[in-house]
Amino acid sequence: MAKINNVAPHSPLERSTLASLDHKLAMAKRCSHEGVMAGAKAAIAAGVATAIPTLASVRMLPWAKANLNHTAQALIISTVAGAAYFIVADKTVLATARKNSFKQPTNP
Repeated sequence: MAKINNVAPHSPLERSTLASLDHKLAMAKRCSHEGVMAGAKAAIAAGVATAIPTLASVRMLPWAKANLNHTAQALIISTVAGAAYFIVADKTVLATARKNSFKQPTNP
């Protein structure tokens, strides 16, 4: 069976050097690491910002005291922290990838 290919055998479109693949892999790792770190920071901040009013309302409001057990309180806090993590991590990865996809002008 003959291989049908629209690209010439030694064209720049077909060549992927090992160095360029290593560079792409390093950039992808850096982008994802920045996203994880930013997401973790956001999750911590959102968790604390949610925990304080949730725990305070359970102590002070009769409705919350009667209806929000420990599981409900943990669910409220962890849902907000998880949402913050994924939103910020996604935005950070996309912003970093977008920044790295355009060739940056060099300053003399």
